[in-house]
Amino acid sequence: MENRILAKVNGKEISLYDVENFIQKLEPQTAAQYKSEEGVKHVLNELINQELFLSDAVERKLDDTEEFRQELAKARDFILTQMNINSTITVKNVTDAEVEAFFNQDPTRFGTQAMADTSHILVDNEELCLQLREQIVNKEISFEDAAKKHSNCPSNERGGNLGSYAKGQMVPEYDNVAFSLRINEISQPVETQFGFHLIKLNSITEGQTAEFDQVKDQVQKELVTNLQREAYLSKINQLRKKYLVEML
Repeated sequence: MENRILAKVNGKEISLYDVENFIQKLEPQTAAQYKSEEGVKHVLNELINQELFLSDAVERKLDDTEEFRQELAKARDFILTQMNINSTITVKNVTDAEVEAFFNQDPTRFGTQAMADTSHILVDNEELCLQLREQIVNKEISFEDAAKKHSNCPSNERGGNLGSYAKGQMVPEYDNVAFSLRINEISQPVETQFGFHLIKLNSITEGQTAEFDQVKDQVQKELVTNLQREAYLSKINQLRKKYLVEML
């Protein structure tokens, strides 16, 4: 595509590439608003305005002020810091073998998690919990009605239903029991920090381990992220030994 010159301000050219580069640096949703003829005109006018301010700043010799020198020093420090961080965490190409080895350390992390759909009744004491379980098992009251009448959890309005969630999202005491039940089985009282629960398993979906080829890109990204984190922390440890840090 031809890089057309769209305007000149005090002799300095503003090109189509300048406009496109400005748009690309915006947030995706914002950028989409300017990908039209009117949007390009709006951005072009903004770039013209910025060049006008720059020309005026130079004419007023703002670059010869103490404030400018202070801001320039801050900008220098920021740029040098970012350059050093970027060079520290730059990861050279990882090999396919390294990516696959990282995957094989724990293949389950890259598959789908086990999901359970449960309902529960939450009460303050174990005795009431046992009484309600006996009534439900003997079909004197349904689990849903017992939850609506006795449960302290806001889910009581839905008959105690908590919906579907992944293994590990609930507190361990609840989670361990929920994923060990049979469909429609009602647990014995389960004590957690919230009180005593009766848990009913409505449905369960077993987790699936993904094939390496299916998630190779995801695995590579995670490996690179881990390597970057390790490089960053290693560098920080070196620098803290090298330079004096005083907490005041």
